[in-house]
Amino acid sequence: MSQRTDKLLEQFHALFGDKKARIWSAPGRTEIGGNHTDHQLGKVVAASVDMDMLAAAAANGSSSVNVKSEGYDMITLSLDTLAPVKEEEGTTRALVRGICAEAAARGFSIGGFDACITSNVLQGSGLSSSAAFEVLIGAVVNGLFCDNALGAKDLAIMGQRAENRFFGKPCGLMDQMASAWGGIIAIDFADPANPAVTPVDFDFASAGHSLCMINLHSDHADLTAEYAAIPAELRAVCVHFGKTVLHEVDEDAFYAALPRLRLEVGDRAVLRAIHIFNENRRVDEITAALRGGDFARFLALVRESGRSSLACLQNVIVSGNIYGQAAAVALALCEKVLGERGACRIHGGGFGGTVQAFVPNDMLDEFRTRIDAVFGPDSCRVMQIRPVGFTEIKLD
Repeated sequence: MSQRTDKLLEQFHALFGDKKARIWSAPGRTEIGGNHTDHQLGKVVAASVDMDMLAAAAANGSSSVNVKSEGYDMITLSLDTLAPVKEEEGTTRALVRGICAEAAARGFSIGGFDACITSNVLQGSGLSSSAAFEVLIGAVVNGLFCDNALGAKDLAIMGQRAENRFFGKPCGLMDQMASAWGGIIAIDFADPANPAVTPVDFDFASAGHSLCMINLHSDHADLTAEYAAIPAELRAVCVHFGKTVLHEVDEDAFYAALPRLRLEVGDRAVLRAIHIFNENRRVDEITAALRGGDFARFLALVRESGRSSLACLQNVIVSGNIYGQAAAVALALCEKVLGERGACRIHGGGFGGTVQAFVPNDMLDEFRTRIDAVFGPDSCRVMQIRPVGFTEIKLD
């Protein structure tokens, strides 16, 4: 970390001069249970991991924001406009403007700033580099202009709204909450303005297993339509009942209406709703299993979740793509290597990105070797749970 912060400060001073900068960190996240339940105001178990984004930043006394991310061109925007800009949809500039707008809407006087950013959260890896970026920019704004008055929930909601309203992606709130909060947390989104967050104390190493993420080296950038189709189809199910999200729909009424629903919304929408109903129950069971130390039950639930995502949620294979099915290949390979041990599942949004696996430590070397042989060197990463969410790193 010391080497990273020293290098980051050098880059900052080279770009913006010899002004005093402060440094913030926001971690990536892993979803442990609750695949696509958050945007239906359901339940998830998620955790921050030991990959993060760092920002060196300082106020510049103007209304302009300048952000230089390592490996990318500098972006510049004026805060004279804090409304969504159509031409910025799908860009980093939209996220920065959205975060600043959300802070201003909370009554804070937001000014311009300069920032340099570096990251070891792999972009497109399913560890939510976008959420980490949103939380990181929120942490910078919070520290520079809000006297750190905004908490983890505030920054998470600001990030989600920036992504929904400014970036144009209808994401849920799980990714931002896990990045902002830190550690393993169970989240109930029934009240979207104030999600219920409960820490879950568990160490996977104590169970003799490692949490592995398999990077499939596929970018999420062109898959927004695939992600958007999931809440859109679920919304069509809800409309039948005069509701907006599945959390508001009675499950018994849903099953009673299946004959009509299949005709109205199609079978994929029906199957996706079935996944959400079952996945919310699994989250409660996963939380109970971890708290009770029943790791065998936890692994069984992870396998169930993975099968449901594949068969019902259908977020493993991009529609119509008969050649690019890396996630399905990875899942099949994991099951082949693990046999009756461990567990694996699609991770996060799906359609590529990453596969998650819980691997017995005595199989870890073989597992990584087999995975890397197919998907490339260092594709299988062992993750540690990070106990801290967004934070300012105090410099000596």
